[in-house]
Amino acid sequence: MASKVTPYKNSELGKKEQVEQMFDKVSTNYDFLNRILTFGIDMSWRKKVVKFVGQNNPKQILDIATGTGDFAIMMTKLNPEKVIGLDISQGMLDMGIEKIKNKKLDGVIDMIQGDSENMPFDDNTFDAITVGFGVRNFENLNKGLQEIKRVLKPNGVLAILETSQPEKFPMKQLFKIYSKYVIPTIGKLFSKDKNAYSYLPESAAVFPYGENFNNILQKNGFNNATNRSLTFGIAAMYTAKK
Repeated sequence: MASKVTPYKNSELGKKEQVEQMFDKVSTNYDFLNRILTFGIDMSWRKKVVKFVGQNNPKQILDIATGTGDFAIMMTKLNPEKVIGLDISQGMLDMGIEKIKNKKLDGVIDMIQGDSENMPFDDNTFDAITVGFGVRNFENLNKGLQEIKRVLKPNGVLAILETSQPEKFPMKQLFKIYSKYVIPTIGKLFSKDKNAYSYLPESAAVFPYGENFNNILQKNGFNNATNRSLTFGIAAMYTAKK
């Protein structure tokens, strides 16, 4: 269902190529807009994921759809041997590489351009894998999750942050208005790609959330799939083990 929404409705490119193109275009002001549109709350969500991942004392961590590297940078607080940030958009990676160099973390973090559905890693490589607001951009969700399972070590942990849909009044109604009107309007004012900030809320609206996504994780071979609603249900943290 999530694959039916693409950034450019009249494009002949597949979703994967469109997503790459979109994030290349918005990369220079992505962090700025992200902080504005989430009121900075997304960083508190990320801290919850880092805390969860840290319980497993991971030495090898993979952050998929790493973007400009926020998760990868935060994961270094867990003292891993290596963090790898993977993203399909070189534009986003370039912004992240600069941030990492400025923080002198380039000895710990490697940023790699790659496809989440066909990753250049051996089986059973990582102790922990994180995905921040990226799984809804997968062209083939099941294939992407199966690839995550392949490179995750036995008993390794998966933690996913993704937008969700509030179900209670009045947040449900307010969030619909915010997603449909406010996000696209602000995006058009500040972004170099007018389609991007229409696609992002549209893709979130059709993405399976809550127990539905837990079921998808379990069908793809993950164990102990759980979800935690964040900030009145506008986001969710999903966790599972291999």
